[in-house]
Amino acid sequence: MDEPASELAREDCVACRPGSPKVAAEEAASLLADLPEWTVASVAGIDRLTCRFAFPNFAGALAFANRVGELADAADHHPEITIEWGAATVSWWTHSIGGLHRNDFIMAARTTQAGR
Repeated sequence: MDEPASELAREDCVACRPGSPKVAAEEAASLLADLPEWTVASVAGIDRLTCRFAFPNFAGALAFANRVGELADAADHHPEITIEWGAATVSWWTHSIGGLHRNDFIMAARTTQAGR
């Protein structure tokens, strides 16, 4: 049987426009349970999904960031990625609604898969 994060990663992202609803707190908590490595952090009052991925060196972190970039371009949904020696931190949120949409959780699940 598939892990819940794998099922989430297979969902399609839907077009999100200003005014689209943010994920309700109950749904966010349920989705976050399927993404145990991820946390919700508020930056300037905007919730973001954030996760730090560890790698043995800078090249590994950079290669991961490139994989995430390819996923992001394919979905037309782009994260903030910070790369440092041995790590990459990825944050997802939906700019047009100033918070979290289901798409962010889908992309977090895909990011987790890219980090394996």
